[in-house]
Amino acid sequence: MMEAGRLLFARPVRFFFAAQKLEGLPPPDAPEVAFCGRSNVGKSSLINALAGHHGLARVSHTPGRTRQLNFFMAGEAAPGDDPARKPARLTLVDMPGYGFAAASKAVKADWQGMMFDYLRGRPTLRRVILLMDARIETKDGDRAAMDLLGEAAVPFQIVLTKSDDAKPASRLAKRQAEMAEIVRKRVAAHPVVMTTSANKGTGIAELRAALAEIAQSG
Repeated sequence: MMEAGRLLFARPVRFFFAAQKLEGLPPPDAPEVAFCGRSNVGKSSLINALAGHHGLARVSHTPGRTRQLNFFMAGEAAPGDDPARKPARLTLVDMPGYGFAAASKAVKADWQGMMFDYLRGRPTLRRVILLMDARIETKDGDRAAMDLLGEAAVPFQIVLTKSDDAKPASRLAKRQAEMAEIVRKRVAAHPVVMTTSANKGTGIAELRAALAEIAQSG
């Protein structure tokens, strides 16, 4: 699947829609994979690394600022492409970050309600990529997000970010072991935990391959 992953992101990934309310979502089309995580987990940087485009997803210096679902299309065919080598399309959905300390309780409740309705009701959603910081311990917000995904009956896969800053190496190994234990206890969790670094490119090819497999499954 490594070649399929390369092909999926060989063409420019295109931003095509933003929605602040559920009634404003684009019509269901290609299979969707949503990226979810704490506001400072490096979500936008990872999406940019996958796309090979550093300015695709906006990296905010104010964690928790984004309050909308951003939609990007990967794998679109270009004129003259060989149909036999054309990758399946995949929609990447950048979800608003959670765990922003400065937000009011009303804003947090609104986020949870909107995200649950999106997760539960989106027919093209195939998986949620739940991003966890490789450098720090699991937070209450992370556990709440996993609870929300379980309640919505949406499969999710944990992907560790910022692994290049998880030092010493024993810290990363401990974090990986912790994630493996978590997925064993969560029915909705994918059994494979992935480790990435947007800065160093660690795990990007492998994550692209996993996304290509989802795209091809339809």
